[in-house]
Amino acid sequence: MTDHLFLEPEHQMLRDQLRRYIDDRIKPAAEAWETDGMVPRDVLREMGTLGFLGVRYPETFGGSAMDTRATAVLAEELGRSTYSGFAITVLVHTDMASVHLFNAGSDALKARWMPDIVAGRAITAVGVTEPDAGSDVKGMRTRARREGDSYVLNGSKMFITNGVHADLYCVAAKTDTDGPASQGVTIFLLEKGMSGFNVSRALDKHGWLSSDTAELSFEDVRVPATNVLGDEGRGFYAIMQNFQNERIVLGAMAMGEAQSAIDLTLDYVKNRSAFGEPLWKKQAIRQRLSMLAARVAAARSFVYQVAARDAAGDEVVREVSMLKALCGELVNDVMYDCLQFHGGAGYLRGSAIERMARDARVQAIGGGATEVMLEEVAKRL
Repeated sequence: MTDHLFLEPEHQMLRDQLRRYIDDRIKPAAEAWETDGMVPRDVLREMGTLGFLGVRYPETFGGSAMDTRATAVLAEELGRSTYSGFAITVLVHTDMASVHLFNAGSDALKARWMPDIVAGRAITAVGVTEPDAGSDVKGMRTRARREGDSYVLNGSKMFITNGVHADLYCVAAKTDTDGPASQGVTIFLLEKGMSGFNVSRALDKHGWLSSDTAELSFEDVRVPATNVLGDEGRGFYAIMQNFQNERIVLGAMAMGEAQSAIDLTLDYVKNRSAFGEPLWKKQAIRQRLSMLAARVAAARSFVYQVAARDAAGDEVVREVSMLKALCGELVNDVMYDCLQFHGGAGYLRGSAIERMARDARVQAIGGGATEVMLEEVAKRL
C-alpha cells in the first residue's frame, strides 16, 4: 500500500528495515515472551543498536532526527507484528516516557541518560495513571513536597507499562494542592532503586501479556530538585502536550494490528473449506472483510495525514482525538469479525487471532478512553 502522499523515501526505508527485523527476529521468538511476561532486555538493546529506539531524537544522542511520520511508521510496523505486548513495550519507551526527559529535562540529565535511552541500555516508563485517576489527570493524589534541595514523594501509580523492569520513571505528582489542579502537577525523573520507591505488584492482564505492567508505590521517596522535568507546576501541560503524540502512536499501532488481522483472516478463509467450498466463496464473508479493509485503509490514511500535519506544526488536537477514538474502536470491530471467521480455531489459546483480539481490547481504553476522546472532539466541533 503506497504512502507517497504523506511519506518521504527515508520513512519507507525505515518501514522496510522494521518489517525485515520483525519478521526475522521478533515473530519467531515472541511467543515465549508472552509466557515470560516481558520482552528480553537484550532484544531492546539490539533494537537500540539498529536505531529503532531513537527515530525522533537528535543525532547527538544517537538518534535519527526524524519527525512524527516516522513515529507513525514505527508504531504501525510494531502493531503488524501481531504481538502487541512487544509493540507497546517499545512504544512506551520511545514515545510516551522518554519524551518527557527529552522535552523538559536539564542539559545535564539529557547528557547523562539520553544516549543510554536511545541505545536501549536504559528503559523508561511513565507514571501518570493512578488507582483513582486515569484519563482524569487532574484527579491524581500522588504528592511531592519540597524539602531543601529535594522533593519527597508519596503515593502510588497504576497500570504502568514497563513498570516492573524499567530503569527510569517519569512520574507525575501534585506539588500544589491549593491552586488550580492544572497548575499543581510536576514531573520528576526517578531511578529504580531509590529508597522508598517500590514495585508493589506485577499486574496480570487480559492481553498485552509480553508487556510488563505494574503498580508502583512511593513512600517518602527523596528526589533531587535537579530531577524535576520542566518547571514546577507545569507537568499537566506537558502531559497534555505529549498526549497528542501518544494518541497518534496508538492509532497507527491499532491500524497495524487491524491490517495484520485482515491479512491472516483472508489467508484462512481462502484455504478453509466448509460445505464443499472455501469460506471465501461465501458472499457475506467476502463483503464483510471488504468493508473492514476499506475502513482500515481510510483510517490509516487519516493517521498519516494527521502525523504529517503534526510534523508541519499544525494544531491537531481535534483530529488526534478523532483518530484515537476511531482507530481504537475500529481495531476491535476488525478483531471481532476476524475471530468469528476463524471459527472454533480462532477461539483456541495459541492462535494468533485469539491473542490479537485480546490485545486489541485495550486500544479503546488506554491512552484516552473512547468516551473521553469523543468529548474532546465535541468541544471543538
